[in-house]
Amino acid sequence: MGEVGGVPAQPSGHPRRGVGRVHRAPPGGGTHVSDALARARAALRAGAAVVLPNPYPLTSVVTARVPAVVNEAKGRPATQSVALWLTDDERWTEFTELTDVDERTRSLMHRLLVAERVTLLVPLRECPKWAESATRDGKALVFAARWSRLAPVLTGVGRLHVSSANRTGHAPCGSPEQARKTFPEKVHVLDMDDGRPADGRSATTTLELRHDGSVSHVRTGAQDRAHGGPAAYLTYLARTYGVRGCR
Repeated sequence: MGEVGGVPAQPSGHPRRGVGRVHRAPPGGGTHVSDALARARAALRAGAAVVLPNPYPLTSVVTARVPAVVNEAKGRPATQSVALWLTDDERWTEFTELTDVDERTRSLMHRLLVAERVTLLVPLRECPKWAESATRDGKALVFAARWSRLAPVLTGVGRLHVSSANRTGHAPCGSPEQARKTFPEKVHVLDMDDGRPADGRSATTTLELRHDGSVSHVRTGAQDRAHGGPAAYLTYLARTYGVRGCR
């Protein structure tokens, strides 16, 4: 598996390669796309919550620079946990320095986050204030998949917090149209998609990575569903990445 800017990239021909590289330039899309990306970036920098798309089979996400803004957009308590989003090399570096894992497990962490696009619970040796909203019982919840077309929105915007694009008690949105019907008007929705149907999408699978490199399944999502369920997905991870103690 190759590396781009210190973050593991996905192998050529991988079905998920569209979100694998952190610094790959987005394809051309004309003035409309450029303007839409610029508006989304401006909204993020201004402190708003922004709904951004993911490639199929993932649903959209809602993100903001402050975790309470994400929670407000979703209609849930301001102090509820919100995952960190590792969107560029600076974010990766500062988070990696906090992790309480060895080099082998750290490499596995990168591959699970980038190649598999899961949400991951990772043990920390210390928790600075900016990571507190994502951390419970010494484990931080992190997400790192980033569709390459979103690079102009996310690169250099600073620390971000992210969650599934849904209001509490409702399914995550699979398209900009669904998001506009779901969220309050003050939540900015990026008008862009991958051309695939909104139906049949799911939020990401959540896994827990332990100090010793073992992995357990926490919450079902698109990744394990594609493999026929949690047990089959963990078997796949053990075979593909040499993960120990999958359960």
